[in-house]
Amino acid sequence: MKAITIVYFLLALTLCTACTNNKDKGGSPEKTEAVKDTAAPVADNPDNVELTDEQMKAIGIELGHIEPRGITSSFKVNGVLEVPNQFKAKVTSSFNGIVRTLTIVPGSLVHKGQSIATIVNPDLVNMQQQYLTVNTKLNLAKLEYDRQKTLVTGNAGARKNLQQAESDLKTLDTEKDALYTQLSTLGISPESVASGKITSSLAVRAPVTGTVSKVSAEIGTYTDANTVIAEIVNNDRLQAKLFMYEKDLPKIHLNQTIRFNITNNPAREHQAVINAIATAFEDGSTTIAVRAAVLGDKKGMIEGMSINAMVNVGNAVVPSLPDEAIVTYQGQDYIFVQVSEQGDGEKKPSEAKEKPAKSSVTAAEANEQKEPRLSFKRVKVVKGVSNMGYTEIKLLEQISPTAKVITKGAFFALGKMTNAGEEGE
Repeated sequence: MKAITIVYFLLALTLCTACTNNKDKGGSPEKTEAVKDTAAPVADNPDNVELTDEQMKAIGIELGHIEPRGITSSFKVNGVLEVPNQFKAKVTSSFNGIVRTLTIVPGSLVHKGQSIATIVNPDLVNMQQQYLTVNTKLNLAKLEYDRQKTLVTGNAGARKNLQQAESDLKTLDTEKDALYTQLSTLGISPESVASGKITSSLAVRAPVTGTVSKVSAEIGTYTDANTVIAEIVNNDRLQAKLFMYEKDLPKIHLNQTIRFNITNNPAREHQAVINAIATAFEDGSTTIAVRAAVLGDKKGMIEGMSINAMVNVGNAVVPSLPDEAIVTYQGQDYIFVQVSEQGDGEKKPSEAKEKPAKSSVTAAEANEQKEPRLSFKRVKVVKGVSNMGYTEIKLLEQISPTAKVITKGAFFALGKMTNAGEEGE
């Protein structure tokens, strides 16, 4: 009896061991299918991105078409503000001396002919005294000439004496004219000197109307014709000096209006009219200077300020999109074009081939797969001119003329695409 019991026990143990081995080798069919479903999916097109209706509504994405639009064609140039040389001056004294008075400071407004300083020099007195002496001698010489002329006419005098008197008269007359001119140039009235009014000071006058930009002299310092006392600039005559490349010259002409703003104040726009086009390259550069007279109020502008100008060259109808439709990634400009629509309950090709097990898909993922979505392709473009919120585009690959394009919210589509790419990597 004991032998039979031992035989049954061994048979039962053998059957249990066989069942355990079969389970380890075959495994559960559901578990095997679930493992297969968790494998990495086939990589999508890196230029495509899918957006659900909910995402598009949340971000405010809008769709539109590439449309021909009239855009003002223009190009940008750089430049500086300058004052023509005939409207600015470095003031010097025409006679050397010591500065006695200064009536200006930087920023002072002066008018042409206004006295801005005075200098003193004893030689001024000597020059005026010489003028008086010559003037007196000239009067005597005229009397002597008339007397000799009378004597010669009555055969009572020698012609030689008449000729000498005539020579002396001409010499003194020439000397007087020279001194007269010198005094007038210095700003001293010869008539006042002739009446006995002699001055030891000389007024230095402004040669142009404008604003004093710099005062170099000081009271008590020595000055001469080579020493600059002050500098005056007439900012009312400001002009824009633009540096243009040779290829842009055919697009401009005289009396053409341009718009510009000062680099440190880009919010304020100004206008200028082209009045001169140079015929030679600027020294040490490949640009040509084009000058334009600044119009309107010039308050706050001074010579030497840097400017940015837009030169309008006419209107053109070109394919264009809103500025928000164009995004830049790694130095390349793109737009997003709709390529297909995924409706509710539709299946992707990958889903038709293999249906995942219920245990491997969450409820959220199942809802997302059923949610309607749109597929967009990233398309390379080249930007052209921009105006009033629209930009000209040039497609680098052909698309359907009726294709829909993301016109608002393209940056979100780019972000979703690039983030997905980084996660895949």
